[in-house]
Amino acid sequence: MTDVASGPDIACGRLPAEAYLDNFTDLHPPLDAHEAVVEADRCYFCFDAPCTQACPTSIDIPLFIRQISTGNDTGSAKTIFASNILGGMCARVCPTETLCEEACVRMEAEGKPVKIGLLQRHATDHFLETRPKSFATRAPETGKTVAIVGGGPAGLSCAHRLAELGHAVTIYDAKEKLGGLNEYGIAAYKTVDGFAQAEVDFILSVGGITVEAGKALGRDFTLADLKVKHDAVFLAMGLAGVNALRLEGEEMEGVLDAVDYIARLRQADDLATLPVGRRVVVIGGGMTAIDIAVQMKRLGAEDVTIAYRRGAGEMKASPYEQELALTNGVVIRHWMRPAALIGAHGRVSSIVLEGTRPGDDGRLEGTGETLRLEVDQVFKAIGQTFLDAPLLGAVPKLEGGRIEVDEDGRTSVDGVWAGGDCVAGGEDLTVAAVADGKRAADAIHRSFGL
Repeated sequence: MTDVASGPDIACGRLPAEAYLDNFTDLHPPLDAHEAVVEADRCYFCFDAPCTQACPTSIDIPLFIRQISTGNDTGSAKTIFASNILGGMCARVCPTETLCEEACVRMEAEGKPVKIGLLQRHATDHFLETRPKSFATRAPETGKTVAIVGGGPAGLSCAHRLAELGHAVTIYDAKEKLGGLNEYGIAAYKTVDGFAQAEVDFILSVGGITVEAGKALGRDFTLADLKVKHDAVFLAMGLAGVNALRLEGEEMEGVLDAVDYIARLRQADDLATLPVGRRVVVIGGGMTAIDIAVQMKRLGAEDVTIAYRRGAGEMKASPYEQELALTNGVVIRHWMRPAALIGAHGRVSSIVLEGTRPGDDGRLEGTGETLRLEVDQVFKAIGQTFLDAPLLGAVPKLEGGRIEVDEDGRTSVDGVWAGGDCVAGGEDLTVAAVADGKRAADAIHRSFGL
């Protein structure tokens, strides 16, 4: 191995070719037909079911599970898609263990909930494999047009609902592919075989949706342009900024944005071409921190450590995701924060972590105890921020650095709605973004007075 003194130990192709295939196969293999029926039979089909109440998109979970139990997988998928058009992706990435499955009556009684996420995937996969086009019937054309800025979950959900209602929709997205974080930001082993784009195609098949890819707000058009050209605007830009560590040396080579690296990994034709350090430290405690840490381990990094400033119970990553990291050999150090980055010749070589504890006022304070780790790569995964610069001064009212909206997603700017991660109070979940998009679409439709 390369000695730290002579340079970082970063290499491509750390693993045999077959290892990449094994390490990035489907994290949760789907249920077969028999397994799905057996699991569906565990459901009590509760009236006023707590699982449905826990779902941000209010899917009728007992109904779709009953349909599976009677062999009606197509009907089950239609029940799911009627509430959540991105039900296939949500079945893969939604933290069901802290939402619908945690609320399951069997969870309370036995500690083993019905596998709602896998059953949802079973139904939606069946539909997309056999009928890859939307079953929705569009209402007659209304003559109204709506611009959607951002083709992630919120934007896609809003677009599909508006198209169903007969409006003409144009999605503007800065990237060449739609999907947002579903395409660029989720661990590759969670959405294999190009599923994100297959789902995009399914959503667009409803008709009435035009896509302007590679078109960025503030560069290729302005919010004022959209307001002149369209009858309403829905902002679903997500969070384009990445929080900084605010440490000297942060600009050194080897100090990387986790989001950017995951996007590169997701789009790579050959995982063996990705540069992977032998010793990696990830700063953060959310899903992005877990995703980058586990993927670096699966790309061949030997030592991967997550440093989080608070305790396990305060991590945004669910207990299941934390366990996933641990079972993949990732070390999680709680109550630690970055204190210094050390390097030479423009490259990071070590990081100093300082112990933390809650002070008398509840705020974190340093303990003065430090730990120095030799590193080849440091990944920043401490959250993303909303960038209002592309709005070129026509910025809706903000709250906590994100767009303030009412219960329908309406902003302070007339004719402009917003949803997804860019709005204040958001949960930073795909399923919550889907709910935002659909809710805003219905509000936009009502505003037309048709």
